Amino acid sequence: MRRARGLVAVAVGMATLLAGSPAARADGEGGVQCGDTITTSTRLTHDLACPDTGAPALRVVGTGVVLDLGGHTVRHTGLETPGSEGIVVLADSTVRNGTIRGFELGYVLDSDGLHNPEHVWLSRLTFIGNRVAVHHRNGNATLTLTDSLLLGNDVGLGSEQDASSGTFEVRSTHFAGHRLALSANFHSVDVVRSTFSRNETVVWCPYGSIAFTSSWIVQNTVVGRLPLGEFGYGSCAVASFVDTVIARNGSFAPTGQPAWEPFDFVLRDSWVADNGSGLLVRARTVDVQDNTWWGNGTGLTLADLPEYVPPALTGTVSDNRFLRNRGDGLRVMVPSTLTVFRNVAIDNTGWGIHAPGVIDGGGNVARGNDAGNCVGVVCASR
Repeated sequence: MRRARGLVAVAVGMATLLAGSPAARADGEGGVQCGDTITTSTRLTHDLACPDTGAPALRVVGTGVVLDLGGHTVRHTGLETPGSEGIVVLADSTVRNGTIRGFELGYVLDSDGLHNPEHVWLSRLTFIGNRVAVHHRNGNATLTLTDSLLLGNDVGLGSEQDASSGTFEVRSTHFAGHRLALSANFHSVDVVRSTFSRNETVVWCPYGSIAFTSSWIVQNTVVGRLPLGEFGYGSCAVASFVDTVIARNGSFAPTGQPAWEPFDFVLRDSWVADNGSGLLVRARTVDVQDNTWWGNGTGLTLADLPEYVPPALTGTVSDNRFLRNRGDGLRVMVPSTLTVFRNVAIDNTGWGIHAPGVIDGGGNVARGNDAGNCVGVVCASR
């Protein structure tokens, strides 16, 4: 298995901030004050301590602008006030290289009809102590966040319900200490080479899709909340984890919603170890291949979605290793067209493989499982 590499990147300064005053000036050399509107690329030369005046600390409206914080901090001062905003962006632009701290909304991607950004970039930034670090308020757009650190915010990356949609691309970024790290709410979230630690919940997917590649999800309270029927209509279309380490988390799902319920579930080339619970997935299709499940509260349990007329569960479970889990290694709860082959289940305290009604693809191995080795498939002992 290719081991995921989580890169922790702390924003360190450089490059172009845009200056402006409420009348939109463009200094180009750092004469930027709280409340300015940025129209041209500029580099900040000093920290900004901004009290809440009802306006954003900075506003970016110039297309192609690079706002370089120069390693400096834009922070909210004074009493904690609802509605305070750090950097509000209304154009395709880049904000990079500094710290945003203490706002209700740290960075806001917005659209107002006159300004309709399609793709924005955030790079080498640190977000600390904001209620929401990065927020998509309105419009349809792609937001790319790279090489950044999000620490101790209430929500790391989120969006406005029913008002915004699009794609969140997260690259080489570390999320730590959040109530909720990521929200896939009318968004597709694509995470690569990133790390999640000590968050209460890593990801919530009420209506969208999530994909983690070459990432680390370690020592969080809950990995994900992926319910079917959120808001009465919501669904997580795809939940995908490839080449990812999921280890030492308290549980996969919250107590009140103990199952992940995406339409399609993908888990490949990953290491799943020492989590306090097992994973229950209710889905239409599953693709579970070449993973190691070691020492979890239990292993992997698969079932169909709680739809009015659920389609038969289909897909593949192959080449996995279920080792020393405190419960079953693999359990399939419903007859299905799922093909199960070349899996190994050893020394689990429940069944090795309990999968009546599946398609036996052969090559399964099980031994030393306390409740029994295999049901529904034929298993060799070695």
